Amino acid sequence: MTQQRRLATAAESPRLEGLPPVVDARTRVLVLGSFPSRASLDAGEYYAHPRNQFWPLLSELFEVDLRAMTYARRLETMLARGLGIWDVYASCQREGSLDRAIVAAQPNDLPALAARLVRLEAMLHNGGESARSLRLTRGLCDVTERLPSTSPANASWSFARKVLAWRAALARHGLCAAV
Repeated sequence: MTQQRRLATAAESPRLEGLPPVVDARTRVLVLGSFPSRASLDAGEYYAHPRNQFWPLLSELFEVDLRAMTYARRLETMLARGLGIWDVYASCQREGSLDRAIVAAQPNDLPALAARLVRLEAMLHNGGESARSLRLTRGLCDVTERLPSTSPANASWSFARKVLAWRAALARHGLCAAV
């Protein structure tokens, strides 16, 4: 399917609403995805697609098997370390789960969230589509940067290479041990 046809199909799709932020007063680093996958929306859980590497990657960095935990326990473990999750888009139209199919996206109110998170040091964009918002997130906290996507669609980065990039970013903020 051509990109033009894919966008036309997405524009005919119903409007999708994202998930609420997972943050609390301890949040120092906010990971920003683009918009939840179909699997995540269906489950009401961030990074629910079984091939997404977000939870395996954090398991490696935190040295605890988050995948074996309930979703609520995963979130509490993550929050206890100072890590929060949200997306740059509040809603959009999209056929399937690929970022390139997102149309008519409405942004989340990142400035309002950043203002509430008094300990926020960094916003880390999980992949390229999220990183398109770097111009908006710069200035909301001390550090904004793009990290390699944990999506199964990002096959050009090996899991080990993603772990190194994510470890470096999280270690700078004391959320995991440096190598």
